[in-house]
Amino acid sequence: MFADPQSITVNSVAKSCPRVIAGDLNCTYKEATGEFQLRISHQETSKRIRRMVRIDQKKVAADPLTAVNAYQTAGIYVVVDEPITGFSDTELTYLVTALKDWLTSGNIAKVLASES
Repeated sequence: MFADPQSITVNSVAKSCPRVIAGDLNCTYKEATGEFQLRISHQETSKRIRRMVRIDQKKVAADPLTAVNAYQTAGIYVVVDEPITGFSDTELTYLVTALKDWLTSGNIAKVLASES
């Protein structure tokens, strides 16, 4: 199990997220204000394992048409989908690192601009 609390850094500001839910294959960590949440989960079948790490941010935003304020949530997550056999943790780490490096090489802006 990960340490409690977990820290995530958003726009150079560290957010402390204590564990609020703990299960056998999942945990949820949430900042005291409820604005940020970190979820880590694992789903196992007879042939595959799916591992997910997700960060959500919740904020109040005005609807541009009605000007009514309501909660909106944005989520960013990574899923590692692996077969039960055939790939080592090292090989999967290489893939995760490759994706992280690709995203941080200036491609995030292109993805958010709907380029493909």
